[in-house]
Amino acid sequence: MIKGLLAVLFLSIIGSQVIVAQNGNNGRRNSGPASVSSNSSPKTFIDFQRTFPRPDESFKRKEDTLQKQFAAKKLEWPAKYLYIRSFKYDSQLEVWVKNEMNEPFKLFKTYKVCALAGSMGPKRMEGDYQVPEGFYYINEFNPRSEYYLSLGINYPNASDRILSDSLRPGSAIYIHGSCVTVGCIPIMDSQIDELYILAAHAKNQGQDYIPVHIFPIRFNVPKSVTYLNTLTKDDNTLKRFSENLEDAFNYFEKHKKLPVIFINDKGEYSVNDPVKRVVKEEKVKVKKPRAQLRTRHISVLADAVHTWPEYPGGGTVFMQYLDKLGKEMTEFLPEGVKKVYAQVEFVVDTDGVPVNFKVLKGTKDEELIDELLTRMEKMETWKPAILHKKPVAKKMIQTVTISAE
Repeated sequence: MIKGLLAVLFLSIIGSQVIVAQNGNNGRRNSGPASVSSNSSPKTFIDFQRTFPRPDESFKRKEDTLQKQFAAKKLEWPAKYLYIRSFKYDSQLEVWVKNEMNEPFKLFKTYKVCALAGSMGPKRMEGDYQVPEGFYYINEFNPRSEYYLSLGINYPNASDRILSDSLRPGSAIYIHGSCVTVGCIPIMDSQIDELYILAAHAKNQGQDYIPVHIFPIRFNVPKSVTYLNTLTKDDNTLKRFSENLEDAFNYFEKHKKLPVIFINDKGEYSVNDPVKRVVKEEKVKVKKPRAQLRTRHISVLADAVHTWPEYPGGGTVFMQYLDKLGKEMTEFLPEGVKKVYAQVEFVVDTDGVPVNFKVLKGTKDEELIDELLTRMEKMETWKPAILHKKPVAKKMIQTVTISAE
């Protein structure tokens, strides 16, 4: 049973988060004076940020561009609510926005995370170089960061305090510029410019808790899922941890709203209304026996002929046949492949029967090759090539375009 004293609720109504276990002292990476708290100035938060050289330059350089990008995507400027999610293995950081509490989030932009320290899995102690995984929020705007500009996140959160090293859990985790890292989330300076402005506007309009969700992978990318499954195969603790993160990912993918996330007394995350996780059984491909193609021993192949082999109806009809065949073959394309140019060799024998089919290049997928050649050898009988008024065997090479585009 979930115990409320250690519950952290990230409500779908942004700005209404209830955080019972508060964050402790956060380490800072600064050059110059300490980073700035939003409570240290009576001005608006935007005005206060603009009293610092770097944020002020960022606003002058980027704010107009951001407004135009919002207009191009039919988004209302500035966004009142911001949601950030990052994917470690996929090296991406997404920025989602909206302007009404009850409306779904819309994706504004995806940035490339340009460096990664550590590996998959949560951060558990100081000096492990791990990027945290879990559910956080921005708790610091640093206009004088050693890494140009930075946004701090509230690591360690309530879960981390239970599961991480009790004396040295680590701290000072930021989204920052400069494209270097020892456990943070780095993006390019030109990108942290934008993100800092977006976060400042949301903060200025009352979003005190800007959520930052950090996932090990994108759970809807097969390559990433395969990697994580391999990594967690013999680690039930990491597997369970990742599955709880996946529940939150799936909820947002379905609703484009934030789930309510609880932390129980063991430090485990759970989603209040998890979308049913689809357990994808790994398909064991049963290798079919190779097709028994029609093969003949042909002792003499003509290099030069007086009349080339002719398909019934002529060359135009043959090209129509190949186009139709290419469309029919799209269901056999390997996963992730949209187009294949298969170069096929065959021999039109002296009786006009096409034989000795093989693929020279274009694909090495055995299932595709077998199906293509099995179908091609069923083509109609040709008029054979003629040399000195006698039929001769002639080699043919033809490209078949198989395209799902």
